[in-house]
Amino acid sequence: MNLSLYSIQAFVVLDTEGTRVLAKYYRPKSHPQGESKEMLTLKDQKAFEKGLWQKTKKAGGDIILYDSHLVVYKHSLDLIMYFIAGPTENEIMLYSALTSLTDALTMLLRNALEKRGVLENLDLVLLCLDETIDDGSIVDTDPAAIASRVSRPRPDTTEIVINEQTIMSAYQTVKEKMQQRMGQL
Repeated sequence: MNLSLYSIQAFVVLDTEGTRVLAKYYRPKSHPQGESKEMLTLKDQKAFEKGLWQKTKKAGGDIILYDSHLVVYKHSLDLIMYFIAGPTENEIMLYSALTSLTDALTMLLRNALEKRGVLENLDLVLLCLDETIDDGSIVDTDPAAIASRVSRPRPDTTEIVINEQTIMSAYQTVKEKMQQRMGQL
């Protein structure tokens, strides 16, 4: 058995009707067994995804073996997210990576992991995927770390509280400065 870091062949997101929302297939050239010859064309990918959706459209499972591929999937509101790997991969590690990706996306999308949120924030979703998977290798499985590296930096806005005391303090300061200026003349 050839051990490799390249464990994921594809990440696919389908909606509840089986339509592709997002798909990223990995074919690393530096893989010990060479570049994968599977699912090279869009037609092959769509046929695989349609069959996969037929098997997983009902909620209840997490892991299946489909068409000589180990498939780990999670249902969200109106989406199904899949990690597709070879049949000899560690399904616990794949499930852990998928769970951390969905948890990070849930944090970033403010608990709205649905089709509309994914499409509107596709940049964040792809960055989150890249922080989790790099060219088919699982890089990180900590959802908080993934989300923190992906989230947009917020502008440095310190909260200024304006109340009567701060206004009076500002008035007193201006009044003193004016008296000093008047005294110098």
